[in-house]
Amino acid sequence: MGQSLPRGFVSYTANMGLKDTADDFAVVLSETPAVSAAVFTRSRFAGPSVLLSRGDAARQDARGMVVISRNANVATGKAGAAHAAEARRLVAQAVGVAPEQLVIGSTGVIGRPYPMESIRAGIARIPEPLPPADFQAAAAAIMTTDTRAKSVHLRCGDAVLAGIAKGVGMIEPNMATLLTFFFTDADLPAAELDAVFRRVMDRTFNALSIDTDTSTSDTAAIFANGQAGPVDPAAFEEVLYQAALALVRDIASDGEGASKLLEVRVTGARDAAQAKRVGKSVVNSPLVKTSVHGADPNWGRVAMAIGKLDEDADLDPARTTIRYGALEMFPDEPDEERLAAAAAYLTGAEVVIGVDLGLGDGEFTVYGCDLTPEYVELNSGYTT
Repeated sequence: MGQSLPRGFVSYTANMGLKDTADDFAVVLSETPAVSAAVFTRSRFAGPSVLLSRGDAARQDARGMVVISRNANVATGKAGAAHAAEARRLVAQAVGVAPEQLVIGSTGVIGRPYPMESIRAGIARIPEPLPPADFQAAAAAIMTTDTRAKSVHLRCGDAVLAGIAKGVGMIEPNMATLLTFFFTDADLPAAELDAVFRRVMDRTFNALSIDTDTSTSDTAAIFANGQAGPVDPAAFEEVLYQAALALVRDIASDGEGASKLLEVRVTGARDAAQAKRVGKSVVNSPLVKTSVHGADPNWGRVAMAIGKLDEDADLDPARTTIRYGALEMFPDEPDEERLAAAAAYLTGAEVVIGVDLGLGDGEFTVYGCDLTPEYVELNSGYTT
């Protein structure tokens, strides 16, 4: 990928007392004015950080983000709303921008207020000026139960795109995702950037599911300061897609307790929307996920996940094909040799389930992971 970074971005990370020792606070900012685009969770329990940022998103002039991790500050009432607004205002004052030009994100335990005394003291230590951007440090600071920081950077002509993301659980995005941020020195009109960003989010982060649970804090945004000059919008869209897809695959393979990346490729659907429904039904099925974990070539669980979409009346077993990798499991009954080959295939670190519906040209690919005992263990004691 090379080591180039987008021009004109600065950052700062620190420990504000939410994690034991690791950084739990990050701010990344464009030194010059920028255009932006953002999408957010549709959860009815959206947190104050989402409500603040979503309210200002139409301005399309955000210059950066600030994230407080290990505390979602959700379901904390009027005090939580006031704390989110105060934290964003204090950071904005420290870095010299308007509060409305910062997208604020929070992630972690629901129902606990910010430790504001510690956060105020930490924000007061933000240096001036901020040092050059360290995207890897920012990616690490926004983590909660992730086992590794997730970042990517790619070139688009003279411009560079950097992306960071966090998330391994409570993931069934219904907009874009968990927390993910992109930074570029490409010059694109705000309307063009917004359209490109939404298309890419629909094909990547909205194609991701770990456990069917939509977070209260999902936030995705992109900031473009134009310092590298204009780029071809189509070329930029492809680069953004590749960067977002890399982060999605990284998140899926790092799903809480996961041991395998699961990819479901649906083809032959009536349209892309139907293909997505089928793919999500398969990737979200606990029975499919556990069979993949155990390397059990029980293709009947895939058939079940397709068939339970009873409102899609045109789904027809007589037209449907199911594959594990290149191995066809249905409609032709697999012999013992093919079952053994399928079991061996399912032991791999990446598993592709193919479904062709035989109805039309619609297709969609979704991403997820297997379901393991470690997922249950981790989430049964998350707050303790």
